[in-house]
Amino acid sequence: MSYIVDVDSENKEIARRYKDLLKDSYENLSLDDKKLIRSAFDIAVEAHSEQRRKTGEPYIYHPIAVAKIVAAEIGLGAVSIAAALLHDVVEDTDYTIEDIERLFGEKISKIVSGLTKISKMSKDQIASIQAENFRKMLLTLNDDVRVILIKIADRLHNMQTMDAMPVHKQVRIASETLYIYAPLAHRLGLYNIKSDLEDLGLKYTEPEVYASIKGMIVANKDNQSDYIDNFSSKIKQALEQQGFKFEIKGRTKSIYSIRKKMLSQGVKYDQVYDKFAIRIIYDSAGKNEKFDAWKIYSIITDNYRPNPNRLRDWISQSKTTGYEALHITVMGPQGRWVEVQIRSKRMDEIAEKGYAAHFKYKQGEDNENGLESWLNRLKDTLENHNTDAVDFVEDFKLNLYAKEIFLFTPKGDIKSLPKGSSALDFAFSIHTDIGLKCRGVKVNGKLTPLDRILESGDQVEVITSENQKPSERWLTFVVTARARAKIRQSLKEDERKVAEEGRELLKRKLRHLRINPSEDNLVAMVSYFKLKTTFDLFYRVRLGTIDNTQIRSFVNQHKNKFTKFFRRTKFETSKVENKEELSNNYDLLLFGSESERLEYTFAKCCNPIAGEKVFGFLTVNEGLKIHKNNCPNAIGMQSNYAYRIMKANWVDSSKQEFKVTLSIVGEDGSGILEGITKVISNNNHVNINSINIAGDGSLFKGKFTITVNNKLKLKKITEQLLSVKGVRDIKRII
Repeated sequence: MSYIVDVDSENKEIARRYKDLLKDSYENLSLDDKKLIRSAFDIAVEAHSEQRRKTGEPYIYHPIAVAKIVAAEIGLGAVSIAAALLHDVVEDTDYTIEDIERLFGEKISKIVSGLTKISKMSKDQIASIQAENFRKMLLTLNDDVRVILIKIADRLHNMQTMDAMPVHKQVRIASETLYIYAPLAHRLGLYNIKSDLEDLGLKYTEPEVYASIKGMIVANKDNQSDYIDNFSSKIKQALEQQGFKFEIKGRTKSIYSIRKKMLSQGVKYDQVYDKFAIRIIYDSAGKNEKFDAWKIYSIITDNYRPNPNRLRDWISQSKTTGYEALHITVMGPQGRWVEVQIRSKRMDEIAEKGYAAHFKYKQGEDNENGLESWLNRLKDTLENHNTDAVDFVEDFKLNLYAKEIFLFTPKGDIKSLPKGSSALDFAFSIHTDIGLKCRGVKVNGKLTPLDRILESGDQVEVITSENQKPSERWLTFVVTARARAKIRQSLKEDERKVAEEGRELLKRKLRHLRINPSEDNLVAMVSYFKLKTTFDLFYRVRLGTIDNTQIRSFVNQHKNKFTKFFRRTKFETSKVENKEELSNNYDLLLFGSESERLEYTFAKCCNPIAGEKVFGFLTVNEGLKIHKNNCPNAIGMQSNYAYRIMKANWVDSSKQEFKVTLSIVGEDGSGILEGITKVISNNNHVNINSINIAGDGSLFKGKFTITVNNKLKLKKITEQLLSVKGVRDIKRII
């Protein structure tokens, strides 16, 4: 049905929507607040007067709707409401940021500027638009977190009004929403908005599934209401006898959550038993709030048998989103398990409106697990500017939806981390330097490996050493974005130092061969060794991956092509853009957090090549397929089939550390052990992990476990060990 323009009716509707916007917050607004919002509304109406949405409706309907979400569902104040009304003015009309600052002041102009920055991106970034969008949005945190809250409200209204868009755009925007905006809303404590975004995302990515589940929910609505009334009758009577002021609500599980449970448990709709929960919201004075919650818990369990394994106490220790409540599951009428959520009015407002309500009630209390702490940790992650945008999102997204565990320091302080975190993640959560120098960890008093997966209630003590340095292996078992970013940053710095040494070493070697180390000659070497940059060349020379024999071979093949004059006084990192040559530098593909080697084939839709950013997708009939991160199908797969996605990384096998155990047999004379350990310790980037020595008369037998960077380095060490006086034989056991 086409939209019919009627200006008079539209003006009346605009006025009605504006009044509806102010309805929920009008009593809490000062006279100045009301004037500010009215001024923003007038400017927005005038600026968007000639614009219409895809549906044909006046464009001003959109900013009014966004402002209403900001006011009613997130609970923000006048500044945010005004900024929401103005959020598209600079992007879509002739108004500038300078105009906004002149009319409304610096605070509102900064928020509008942040929202405008998010929206302005080149159209050729469609493949990774969600990653770039997310990164830009997070960078605005340095200005004002309200930018993100308003952007989430903007996305919610766009999702609510997508019916007029082409199907391919609906799928792309819905996938982006499931990929980023719903997890972010969850992390900011916006439960209702998160659920709406997920349901709407499912509506456009899997419309048939969405319609089917929605239909079944509607069909069972009457039965559900009767069941809730039946269940609640006993509870109401008992609570009233105890003098509680309360209300009891029934909450249906979101369509997306039901779908997720059906997939994860492999069950049909009728077999999902917790499709709804009962929520008890009680009035309570601050000092009695926790006591009253446990008193209500006692009343419920007096009437219905509880499942002790399903008690969730988020009152004693709230979630890092600020969420507080008691959740219990009891056996209700007809033998059905029912989840009951117990919240005070304060807790309920925080659960519904997230951090805006959390800070309203904070009143100077310590807020270690609150928004400010989370934002500070986030800003640490943002310091790593070298990370690819898609990698950045993948790392960060792990922490958005992650379930939490609560851990104790030796002094009894509580720390929260995502479920699945390792002991090393804990070390980085204390402080970056502690993480980087972490040599070992005691969990509940016992020394454990750094990759030990922690569980709620563990007490963790970190042991550090000034000589400890991060290794590539650490990246295979840390899960927090902070730890990954800091480890990568440290490894880059170590590589830079190695490359600097390699540069000087190569310079001497080339001059010894009477070759000028000019940029042209270095680029020729990069191409010859099939590397990506001169940085890679210097790095491999220092490690010994490229040795004197290989350098001489290069010189002999190119002796007639060298530049005869040394034109530059310093080395620069020059790139070789030949993709075919670049790809040969990355010859090993590893999967998952354990960095496993698996069989795979390349997807034909995007034709990835070695070295490009990729992920694995587990198909039903064709095994593991490799797709590029910016594959046209990536968004749909990431959003709809996250459980089939496998992290995949191309690595240069020459940089991969691995452990080997060498069996060394020789004559048990004086100095053999000293000679062996001297050879190993004199080789850079080789570590001794363990030594096991046995003597049998005049025979020396030893097992040495060492960590080396590559097979060429191992070959060199083996040759050097064979030259040690007394050594007869060397074999690799592992």
